Formats: sequence, structure tokens, C-alpha cells
Amino acid sequence: MRIFDPHIHMTSRTTDDYEAMRAAGVRAVVEPAFWLGQPRTSAASFLDYFDSLLGWEPFRAAQYGIAHHCALALNPKEANDPRCLPVLDELPRYLVKDQVVAVGEIGYDSMAPAEDDALTTQLQLAADHLLPALVHTPHRAKLTGLRRTLDAVRESALPPDRVLVDHLNETTVKEAKDSGCWLGFSVYPDTKMDEERMVAILRAYGPEKVLVNSAADWGRSDPLKTRRVGDALLASGFTDDDVDRVLWRNPVAFYGLSGRLRLDLPGTEPTHEGNSVLRGGE
Repeated sequence: MRIFDPHIHMTSRTTDDYEAMRAAGVRAVVEPAFWLGQPRTSAASFLDYFDSLLGWEPFRAAQYGIAHHCALALNPKEANDPRCLPVLDELPRYLVKDQVVAVGEIGYDSMAPAEDDALTTQLQLAADHLLPALVHTPHRAKLTGLRRTLDAVRESALPPDRVLVDHLNETTVKEAKDSGCWLGFSVYPDTKMDEERMVAILRAYGPEKVLVNSAADWGRSDPLKTRRVGDALLASGFTDDDVDRVLWRNPVAFYGLSGRLRLDLPGTEPTHEGNSVLRGGE
């Protein structure tokens, strides 16, 4: 089983996690920029963080045969802090970097007006840089947050087929699917989704444009949840091809829209007839 975790925060994880992920079949990850657990006090803190996602973390992952890419953004939670807003002016020089395969995480947290502005600005940045966008739906009032998110996408220059709407669940999946966006599901030990619920959703809606992630971070989370979902799917009667589509080909297709996805690390299997850079549709 080959696995691409399309949303995981490896900065918060140990090298033991990388080793376990490799043994479980994980061969690629995307790490979106997120809240570190306490308020940042200046935009400069973001820049140091972005630099680590572009340099140190890919190096760390490569030691275990895992290809590491990132998505960069001002995250929704910090969009409400005036001290953080100057990072929006710094993002363009980072979004041209080869390791950046999306703008993210963007979206809503408390659905405050400042979050509207940050989301609109960053959807435009994604369009300007020909990048897809990873959009975080809020943990509270999920359906209201999804609808507000989809309204922002429709009003933007970024087509819905270049947007991954993440942290979906049973209450939001239908409207997200009808929008034409890609569908992201985070599987956690206690919250968000679990393996059995993912099996039920895939039975109901099929595997098209569905991505499953662990979103593992500094809280109680599990970087092997993608593998656990794959095992649950096989045990419930899904085929190897179904699992490969959800856990590998779909994330490759979405992040391949950036034209920057490289999956040819030493020790990893060839993924596209020997080509080292994957683009959308390939």
C-alpha cells in the first residue's frame, strides 16, 4: 500500500514518526502552515517557520525515504491578529519556491471579518501563482462555515477544481462535492472523522476527488491514520485500486496541479513512468 498524506504537520512530530510512517507505506506528505499552539508576536516568526518547511523538514523526511512538500499561508486562526497580517505581503516571494505545492491552510476559524479578507487575498494569491489552495473548514458551525467558504471560492479567480476543502464530515460532504471542489477528510483518534465513518462516506459518495489525511500535529493525533483507513477500506470490501486512488493517486493529482510535485526520492518507488515532476492531469 502506497500512501500520500496530504495534510500533516511534521514539524510537531518526531523522527520515530517518520520511521513508522515509512514502514506503514507513507512515501509522500504535504505540510500546510498552521497555528503553532501559541500566538506569534510578529510576521518574522512566520518567515522562520516557512524557511524550516522549505529546508529542514524536507531534509528530515528524506532521511526516511519520504518526499516532503509544503503549503504556505496565513492560517485562519491568526488572520484575526494584526501582528500577523504583514505576512500577507511576504507570501509572494515564498509562493514561487519549488517545494510549495499549494496555498494553505486558509479559510475560516471563528468566521470574523478579518478572516474574510485573508481568505479573499490568499485565494487571489493562489490564482496569481497558478497554485491550488488547501482550505480549512471551521471546527464549529461546520455547515455555515462550509457555505461561507464556498461563496468565497465562487467569488474568487480560483476555479473550484483547484480547491481542496478539508476537515469535511457527514454534514458537509454533499455540498462540498456538489461545488466541484476536492474533498478532504481528517481522521483523528477522538475528533473529526474515524476509520469507520470514512468507510461509510466512501460507500455513499465514492472515491472521486477524495483525499484522506491524518492532520497529525502537536495534539492527540496519529500519523498512521491514513494506513488505518486503507486497512479498514480493504477489510470492508473496497479494492486495492480504490485504496490506491484515495491514498495515493488523488493527492498526487491535486497537488500535481502545482506543476512542482517531485516524488523521486532515493528509496521511493517510481510513480509516473520515470518522470520526476508531476503536473495536474498526468
